[in-house]
Amino acid sequence: MKRKLILIALCCLCSFRLSAQDYNKLVEEAMACAQQDSLVRAEQLFREALRLDPKNARNALLFSNLGTVLKRQGKVEEAIEAYTMALNITPYATAILLNRAALYLEQGMEEKAYIDYCNVIDLIPEEKEARLFRAYIYMQRRQYKEARIDYNVLLEKDMKNKSARIGLVMLDQKEGKYIAARDRLNLLVEEYPQDASLLKMRANIELEQGFADAALIDLEAASALEPEDADIYVMMGDIYLQQKEKSKARQSYRRAIELGIPAVQLQEKLKQC
Repeated sequence: MKRKLILIALCCLCSFRLSAQDYNKLVEEAMACAQQDSLVRAEQLFREALRLDPKNARNALLFSNLGTVLKRQGKVEEAIEAYTMALNITPYATAILLNRAALYLEQGMEEKAYIDYCNVIDLIPEEKEARLFRAYIYMQRRQYKEARIDYNVLLEKDMKNKSARIGLVMLDQKEGKYIAARDRLNLLVEEYPQDASLLKMRANIELEQGFADAALIDLEAASALEPEDADIYVMMGDIYLQQKEKSKARQSYRRAIELGIPAVQLQEKLKQC
């Protein structure tokens, strides 16, 4: 009887070892496939490993890796599901929370993204990505006070944080604090003179203040930095049209069309020229 029990135990032990070896082999092969961009094969192998040993302690990492592979294939809903499975095992994994939040935001599911970002900030208050995107969600909700708090927390840790500084410019603009917005932008333009997007932002603020000539100067400088940016030429065309300089407006709109803006979109404006 004892011999029978020993044999059964040995068989079970061998079976467990074989299963563990197979699991590890599948995981290693899946990781290699993911690194080589063999995404379909990597997905198959991760799923096979999860089926082989559904209670393995490493499965949180496998679900997370599966989520990333699915995301890279454009399977967003399945990727969210995989990240959720990973979080069911390790609910305080901030990297996985950030990955899922980014997908929620991409899908327009702002409330779910907001919850994930809040959970990350509860765990790591200084986490930059979570603070930035939560501030973005607050701005979408017009909760400007809360957004400003998040941006200021980031700047307390890093006063040169470019994204947070741009966020404050946008907040100032939305709240009609144009002088403060321009002052912040002037500093940013001075520090990042090759960033055409900052010049476009300043041009927008100048337009809202009624400084069309100053906006044109910034847009011309932006077009020198980014000559393929069609939006710059649309903005310039609009200003020229308002100033009754129809020839310049027509020229700007036509350049925008050459750079990819649909002609139908500018048809009415061209008629006004």
